[in-house]
Amino acid sequence: MKVLIIEDNTDLLENIETYLDREGYVSESATTYDEAFDKIYAHSYDIVLIDIMLPGGNGLQLLSELKSIDHQTGSIIISAKNALDDKIEGLNLGADDYLTKPFHLSELHARIRAVNRRKNLGGEEELEVGNILINASTREVKVDGEPVNLTPKEFDLLEYFVANKNHVLSKHTIAEHLWGDYVDHLENLDFVYQHIKNLRKKLVEAGAEDYLETVYGIGYKFNPETSST
Repeated sequence: MKVLIIEDNTDLLENIETYLDREGYVSESATTYDEAFDKIYAHSYDIVLIDIMLPGGNGLQLLSELKSIDHQTGSIIISAKNALDDKIEGLNLGADDYLTKPFHLSELHARIRAVNRRKNLGGEEELEVGNILINASTREVKVDGEPVNLTPKEFDLLEYFVANKNHVLSKHTIAEHLWGDYVDHLENLDFVYQHIKNLRKKLVEAGAEDYLETVYGIGYKFNPETSST
């Protein structure tokens, strides 16, 4: 997967590049608006990470330019804390996700995988795991051809797990991906466990294998290779 990292903080940029290179990605970088502008017009990327505040211009304008060239390119906004207006504008411009600084590189990786998975569904809009069929367009889930009634958050949770299958996701990563910065104001993340418990129960009762594993002290993992007890 080819990733363009648009970030003017050189330390953060180097950390992201090193991490993604280790994970097998092909990464390129830009530290200014003009450099990034030239690259998105000259090359194609699977995912573009866009910092909003850049020397010489605004990342949101770059996002608009990117979407005018190829609206299929995945994009994740990297924004400063509490920049709610920027996040909303970015999502309205077509960004696939946003991430607030500071963040863990493992969380960034999970977001990249999720965006890429959704992008790669393409015209099919369906993903099959075992006897579970997920339709990203209609937001429907079926087990052995029979519909399973999930809440919107349960569907988002399942899609996020499947997009990051075999990767351990922390409770905070799950919560922030599904609920945004609201989680910063909560005393605990017990509601994540409850949502996972409800999702697991509905799928298993419908006849699906129990692919959700609890990694004690760390988080959860969706493992389609084996069922958990």
